[in-house]
This record gives sequence, structure tokens and C-alpha cells, in this order.
Amino acid sequence: MTHRILILGGTTEARQLAGKLAGREDFSVVLSLAGRTESPVAQGVPVRVGGFGGADGLAAHLREERVDLLIDATHPYAARISANAADAARQSGVPILALRRPGWEPVAGDRWTMVDNVTEAASALGTPPRRAFLAIGRQEAGAFEAAPQHRYLIRSVDPVEPKLAVPDALYILARGPFPEADERALLEKYGIDAVVSKNSGGDATYGKIAAARALGIEVVMIRRPALPDVASAPTVDALARKVDHLFDPVAERGV
Repeated sequence: MTHRILILGGTTEARQLAGKLAGREDFSVVLSLAGRTESPVAQGVPVRVGGFGGADGLAAHLREERVDLLIDATHPYAARISANAADAARQSGVPILALRRPGWEPVAGDRWTMVDNVTEAASALGTPPRRAFLAIGRQEAGAFEAAPQHRYLIRSVDPVEPKLAVPDALYILARGPFPEADERALLEKYGIDAVVSKNSGGDATYGKIAAARALGIEVVMIRRPALPDVASAPTVDALARKVDHLFDPVAERGV
């Protein structure tokens, strides 16, 4: 019997999970990408690009494609997608699992200023001009037009379009992982005195946090949004084990 699995992706872990599950002959895995990244990394399984039309559209897709398991492996800040996934799973009766990457925790030497969103992050930079590194992607960079007095270094996978309506902004296109040594060199090269970051968790983008700590630089950290309470695991391996158990032949026989 073949089990149909739909993974909502866009993260490194989603790609790793898809590859891991695709190794089982009884799994048919499809990876769904929202399409926000113009050049997604090549995948090892069939890929679907584009939205579903909200929770109702996703629920209809799950029924039509006879999906046996929905996996939410989206970014920790993709709150709307995660909410739609949980709602669609309820509507369709399809089981859902989520990959919930643990967030970073401050350690000795960190100078974190906690905020709830990018609007608060822009305000937290203060009034005097600063040299701020925006490591939040391109989607919400526009919020910093409200603080045009600062000099911005903006890094994203795809170009920020349109460019920010601020006098001084430099754009870098890059895809992680970003080692600490490289991040430290970047912060020093541009004289950065504030880093704006989302609490993404994981190792791939932690380098900037460690580098800021080593250099005594403030980090304006945007808290994670609330996510649906669904069955979850913190790592790819742990989630793969949950999937294996869910479709284990013994478990299916009820033994």
C-alpha cells in the first residue's frame, strides 16, 4: 500500500525530510512550495509550487489527491500557512504533523531587545542614526522605511523589489548557511551596530547571533508568532520516526 504524503515546505528541513521519506517505497511524497523564492533549491521529490487558496482550498486538495498525511515543515514565521494547514487537516480529516524547530535562547553576553513584529523592530532601533543589518528576508523589509535615518545592510535570497525608500541601503543576495566567522567579518566590514533578526532557530543562520555576541552588538530579536497546537517534532529525524510509526505495518494492524 502506498501512503500519499504532502509536505508544506520552503525550509532546509522540509527538503531533508522529503528526501528521507522518499527513501521508503511505500511513500509517495510531494513537496509544496509557496513560490516566494524565485530560485528554490533543487528537490529530490515531485514539487508543487503555488498556494492552495487558503484552508478551504488546501482541504479540497487533500481530499482530491487522497493525501494520507499532511506535514507542516514551513518556516517558524509562516503563521498563516500553519494555521491554514491545521484548519485544512481538521476539515478533511487528514492527520497532520509539524516540524517545530526550537527557537534560540539568549546566553551570557547576548544583548537582545525583544519585539513582537517588524514595525516594533524599526522603532527599537531608536532615533539616532545607526548602521543596522537586516537579516529578516525581503518580505517585510519595507517596514524600515519608517526609520529612514539609519544606514541599512539588507540580506535576502531574492532581490528586495522595490528598493526601500531610504537614503542609505546596501543589498546583499545570499543563501545560508552563514558561518560565524563570515558573519563576524561582515559585521565588522560594514561597521554594523545593530542586527535585526527573526528567532528562526537552527544552526544555519545562528552565525550572525554568535558574531553579534562576540562583538558586543545589539540584536533586535523578533519573537515568534503563535502557531497551532498540533502533533510535532523538533528535528527531521524525530519527525521521520513519527511518520514511520504512523504507517508502521504493526501499528496499522492495531497490534
